[in-house]
Amino acid sequence: MAPESPAPSPTPPHPRQPPATPARRLLPLVLPAIVVGVVCALILLGVSLLAEQLQDVLWESLPDALGVGRFSSVWMVVMLTATGLAVGIALRAVPGHGGPDPATTGLVDAPMRPGVVPGLLLVTTLALAGGVSLGPENPITAANIALAFWLGRRLAPGAPGEVWVALAAAGTIGALFGTPVAAALILSEALASQPGPGAFWDRLFAPLAAGTAGALTMSLIAEPSFDLSLPAYTGPHWGDLLSALLIASAGALLGLLAVYAFPVAHRVFAALRHPVLALTAGGLVLGLLGALGGHLTLFKGLDEVKTLAGDPEGWSAGEFAGMAIVKMAALVTAATCGFRGGRIFPSVFAGVSLGLCAHALVDAVPPSLAVSCAVLGVLLAVTRQGWVSLFTAAVLVGDASVLPLLCAATLPAWLLVTGRAQMQLDADGTSLR
Repeated sequence: MAPESPAPSPTPPHPRQPPATPARRLLPLVLPAIVVGVVCALILLGVSLLAEQLQDVLWESLPDALGVGRFSSVWMVVMLTATGLAVGIALRAVPGHGGPDPATTGLVDAPMRPGVVPGLLLVTTLALAGGVSLGPENPITAANIALAFWLGRRLAPGAPGEVWVALAAAGTIGALFGTPVAAALILSEALASQPGPGAFWDRLFAPLAAGTAGALTMSLIAEPSFDLSLPAYTGPHWGDLLSALLIASAGALLGLLAVYAFPVAHRVFAALRHPVLALTAGGLVLGLLGALGGHLTLFKGLDEVKTLAGDPEGWSAGEFAGMAIVKMAALVTAATCGFRGGRIFPSVFAGVSLGLCAHALVDAVPPSLAVSCAVLGVLLAVTRQGWVSLFTAAVLVGDASVLPLLCAATLPAWLLVTGRAQMQLDADGTSLR
């Protein structure tokens, strides 16, 4: 009797695709998205311009009137300490006290009460003008989300609340980077992991419109640019592959050092038990770090990093390394003592300094490659946002030829950071993973 032939294996089922959203449901979102994006950009622009005007007074007019060097060690210590004291007093006085502990917040969080927004914008402006090593991205995004959510729920109560959060986040991020691509990349990681109706691009449709509106508004008014105008990259070459892997890994390790110092520094400042005291002490530490690393290590770092990149041979490898370490120490200090601010721009400064250090050590390593890979590694450790880290690293050098090497460099750097502590604390003070 012939043996029975085995039963054919069942055909694996095709993964079910979410149903597409009809265009008639997407079209009404365009106008609200544009309005939200424009308003988010205007709020960012207003805070930035106000901070710049106050910065000129604090760091130019006032020291000139007093006959003190603008960036002398004494003035840096006095000004940063006074900034900490002023922010601490303001936080104690304003409604909502500036929102939750900034060490526990990320770039995109749940909406806060709208009454917190004025005080949050006030202390953010003071910190930006006073030279604190934080960017505007976290508090401005939080403020815009709060306002968009509050107004959106009243004007269109039938719309899901998550829509307004996504629109405000996209509009702000698009304005910050001057391109909606950054907003799409950041939100794509969140949207891809969230269940919900509609295909992925359907859910990204309205946020992309908001990000475009925010980016265009900022570009037309302020013309922001992240291109550091470094010497053009002429590769790739086989030797550059090894350089890219090593430099990105070194950047990730520098970022991880800051990540693991984060909860320790937070506990030290929390032990002072009073926000005014903690912020004043934090300001003093920032002033001392500024005196150690030089005035380029102050502020959010976006303008200062262009000064570094404009003269890659202007500092020694040791000086570049020192500025990278000081900037990361200043970032940890500022973000754990109570200042409101973001961590992306200071991390970019640290990455650029580290990359130029690598170029100074080994002249054969092109500065564009060294800078982009170091920024990639630092941002991966600090943000855990793979796409935005890759995008920021590439846009700094404005050369698509580095992208294959950046993608390769992402692999070892990501292996170093994945599954480890993040630069964000839980409510009990422990690091998120």
